[in-house]
Amino acid sequence: MASVETAAEHERILREIESTDTNCIGPTLRSVYDGQEHGLFMEKLDARIRNHDREIEKMCNHHFQGFVDSITELLKVRGEAQKLKSQVIETNRRLQEDGKQLTCSMEELTQCRVQQRNIATTVDKLTHCLPVLEMYSRLQEQMSAKRYYPALRTLEQLESTCLPRAGQYRFCSIMAENIPKLRTQIRDTAMTQLRDFLESIRKHSDKIGETAIKQAQVQRSLDSSVTVQPRALISRRGRRAAVAAGTASNRHNGNPLSEQDSGILDVEEEEDDVPGAQDLVDFSPVYRCLHIYTVLGLRDEFENYYRKQRRKQARLVLQPHSNMHETLEGYRRYFNQIVGFFVVEDHVLHTTQGLVNRAYVEELWELALSKIVAALRTHSSYCDDPDLVLDLKNLIVLFADTLQGYGFPVSQLFDMLLEMREQYGEILLKKWNITFRHILDQDNYSPIPVSTELEYRNYASQFPLQDPELEKLPFPKKLPFSEFVPKVYSQLKEFIYACLKYSEDLHLSSTEVDDMIRKSTNLLLTRTLSHCLQYAIKKKNVGLAELVQVIINTTHLEQCCHFLEEFISNITNVPPDTANATKLYGTSTFKDARHAAEAEIYTSLNTKIDQFLQLADYDWMSAAQDSKNLMTSDFLLDLIAFLRSTFSVFTNLPGKVAQTACMSACKHISTSLMQLLLDPEVRQISIGALHQLQVDVNECETAGPVHSMGLVHLPGRLRQTQLQIPEGQPPHRSGPPGEDEGDEQEEQRLRSVQEGGPGPSETHRHHHQAAAEPHRSASRLSPTSSCFLLQICDHVYW
Repeated sequence: MASVETAAEHERILREIESTDTNCIGPTLRSVYDGQEHGLFMEKLDARIRNHDREIEKMCNHHFQGFVDSITELLKVRGEAQKLKSQVIETNRRLQEDGKQLTCSMEELTQCRVQQRNIATTVDKLTHCLPVLEMYSRLQEQMSAKRYYPALRTLEQLESTCLPRAGQYRFCSIMAENIPKLRTQIRDTAMTQLRDFLESIRKHSDKIGETAIKQAQVQRSLDSSVTVQPRALISRRGRRAAVAAGTASNRHNGNPLSEQDSGILDVEEEEDDVPGAQDLVDFSPVYRCLHIYTVLGLRDEFENYYRKQRRKQARLVLQPHSNMHETLEGYRRYFNQIVGFFVVEDHVLHTTQGLVNRAYVEELWELALSKIVAALRTHSSYCDDPDLVLDLKNLIVLFADTLQGYGFPVSQLFDMLLEMREQYGEILLKKWNITFRHILDQDNYSPIPVSTELEYRNYASQFPLQDPELEKLPFPKKLPFSEFVPKVYSQLKEFIYACLKYSEDLHLSSTEVDDMIRKSTNLLLTRTLSHCLQYAIKKKNVGLAELVQVIINTTHLEQCCHFLEEFISNITNVPPDTANATKLYGTSTFKDARHAAEAEIYTSLNTKIDQFLQLADYDWMSAAQDSKNLMTSDFLLDLIAFLRSTFSVFTNLPGKVAQTACMSACKHISTSLMQLLLDPEVRQISIGALHQLQVDVNECETAGPVHSMGLVHLPGRLRQTQLQIPEGQPPHRSGPPGEDEGDEQEEQRLRSVQEGGPGPSETHRHHHQAAAEPHRSASRLSPTSSCFLLQICDHVYW
């Protein structure tokens, strides 16, 4: 069974070897050698080879006779072929000899006809080539003359019409190869001129903007009636229409507007006419490049490039210098560049079709407006000079009006100016704060002497004097107030004028201007001037005379507040009784200052009294003497002399203020003397000490100069104590604070043996309350309680 399978397998392998390419029999033979019967396979292979050899031999024997017959016939044909060849050669020789002359004639005829055909062809080709050469020559002339747009047209005609007619010639091929290069050269040259133009307007945008702003300034100075348009605006619109018409015409004719080089034109300014901003710029490179790129089919690429470059320039123009806030010239140069940039864009918008559109310009303006506002807010915040802020405001208004004339919305700029109004007000307040303090420091706080009518009228022009009695007095005379009053009043008016200057040209109504001025003036009064007055009142080394003069000055300034109201109404043309009109707070400001000065007078007077009372040196254990031999204490005499000189200054004060000052001084003296008696350190008081105190109080009662003023009797408060001290009584001791229970019982026992004295229980009760809380009782003692305490002292004996 195994031998049969092996024989079948060997048969299959032999068939595969016979039917397969010799390059692919490797795997087949490998399968034979991998097996165990390769010897048997070799025997079968030899048998197959012998079989094929027998078949080959049989086929060769079968066809051998036919092969021999074919060779015999071929030998016979070779002889006949040699004969035929000899005959053909002979015939050809005779034919060549016979047709030799004819051949020469035919060759001559053929040559003539070829020449004739070549001449006709040459004429025809020259007819087509000469226009090509002429056009190419004209192209070279146009390129040399830098007339690139006509050269581009010539190039287009050469490529589309002339070269196809001329045919395939080498010079045509060279021309055809050069046409893309020429186009690229024209495109690159036009782009170079455009770059030069962009660089030129970037450098000269300052001059362009300056000219445009001058135009706007001239326009504002002219009559702005509705029926008559300003000349500058008319000329600008006329130029725009002319340029637009010329551009459309040239575009229709296939030529750019101009073939001049890019740059800023030198235009001489006439005396009566300011040249237009567009007159300074040659826009022909833009138009030329636009036409060239349009012809080349690259208009979109050109528009994108132009807008991209202008956006980059806009970012550079909108970037302010770091020191722009230092001078007005920095702001002016910044505004001139921005105006110059947008004047160019506006002109390109109106003289080209689609290079820039309204949406692009508005988007660019929105970006510029946000950056301008941010830059102005940042740099103006560094400014502390009100004049510079005011000049900056006028410059911004002129800048806004210029761009508004070109159709750009500028409402954000005016909103920013209203924001800067707050900053301007703060700067003004700082400046006037320094001014007011300087005035207060330089003032002599004394009435103004007036010697002549001229001097009086001079002060009356600075400050509204409303005192008929003063006018009736003969010269020389004194004005009741010091130099501080007319100077402050003049400065208030100057501040109002400064606020009004900022409010001009902001397109605000009279009511809004009036409200802004009043609010700023209120800030000046309630914050700046009030603080300055408080500073003058509270500073050290301020005498009572100066404080009295401050009260007089503030009284007169308070009386003139309604004149400030009228002054504001006159300059704003808004009646003061308008509904919702802001009122000035000057009356309350000067009242507060006057009250502060009055309080300072009271405090200063009491402080001075305390200084005199600190000199009091009572001997509380002095021996009793006859009251007639006692002298008033030196400190009290000095105090009375001081009060006499001080109250003489109060004659110019209102009666209520002077009376309050005197009452305050009397009350303070009374309280201080009472505190001397209730001092915790005073443990014993003799009758002699009480006699001395009575003499001092009597001196206060008889102080004539004080009583003669008719204001108030100085010792009236002290006299309420009713110090009735019997002569010759032994000294007594007042109960000191801090005694223990044993001392109090001993004191009660001693008081119980007194003759004619009050009951011991009641006396002890009052004395114990006063001694236990000396400080609180001193602060709450009324005249009645003080009188009762001294009466107790009269009956206390050691």
